[in-house]
Amino acid sequence: MSKKDSFEIPYRVLGSTGEKVSLIGVGGWHLGLKHVSEKLAIRIVRSAIDRGVNFMDNSWDYNDGLSEKRMGKALRDGYREKVFLMTKIDGRSKKEATKQLDESLKRLKVDHIDLIQHHEVIRFDDPHRIFDPEGANAAMIKAQKAGKVRYIGFTGHKDPDIHLHMLAVAKEHGFTPATAQMPLNVMDAHYRSFERLVVPELVRQKIGILGMKSMANGIILKSKTVTPIECLHYAMNLPTSVVITGIDSMKILDQACEAAQTFRPLTEEQRQALLKKTAQAASKGEFELFKTTSIFDSTATNPHWLGKEPERLQKMVPMA
Repeated sequence: MSKKDSFEIPYRVLGSTGEKVSLIGVGGWHLGLKHVSEKLAIRIVRSAIDRGVNFMDNSWDYNDGLSEKRMGKALRDGYREKVFLMTKIDGRSKKEATKQLDESLKRLKVDHIDLIQHHEVIRFDDPHRIFDPEGANAAMIKAQKAGKVRYIGFTGHKDPDIHLHMLAVAKEHGFTPATAQMPLNVMDAHYRSFERLVVPELVRQKIGILGMKSMANGIILKSKTVTPIECLHYAMNLPTSVVITGIDSMKILDQACEAAQTFRPLTEEQRQALLKKTAQAASKGEFELFKTTSIFDSTATNPHWLGKEPERLQKMVPMA
């Protein structure tokens, strides 16, 4: 047995669902990048599962569907039964959300998805569109009743106040998301912080916390203040159920598994030391461009993915 396989991957409980998920999760976006071959993508997924990683992340829009197609191929031959499969949809209308979900099911070659998430809740109007009677959540609840999805959550990367708004609008509609996904990293704590503002509320409501952008696609590492393992360990030290990380090589998979296997709760002294090292670099969001620019906002450049506004609301607007 090699050193990297000599310890088991830790598992945590996913909010109030009772599901046990691996502390580290395989990010789906990287699996469809140009420098990652299909053979390598399949190897990454299957090797991760063989090592005990059971949380698989993806999205309807990743690499024009290629990420889902590759994951679908990787999950053949008995691997599907070993994972907790998550993907995301961008559609805000009932019609568009239904279409995207059905496409994801076909690409992934599965009859159900364990967790579907409303993707990129980054605008204050997104929650209202999602929870409209003709909105995406109505479609997901219908799909849930039909057995196509098990749990429903949401993601976002822009502003913690939008996450809190999403939770408030959900509550108004009598709905509690199973999960919420957000950037959780050593720099987030210093600027427009999801850790400080959103995480406590999720813990209170027993909503599963999915951490992402622990290294911001490598941008945080360019600050030369922290190492990859430190980034992953900081995110794991929070009350996250899963820390999702992009993996585009076997070396990076080894790194992710090592971080999970070697993680031990940080002392307050260790945590403060990491925050002190990153404080200056993080103060203006310079290394969290998903908060301060539109570069990471895929729905901003593809607004048609969201679908049309409810027709009854359009009729309320006077014609020019």
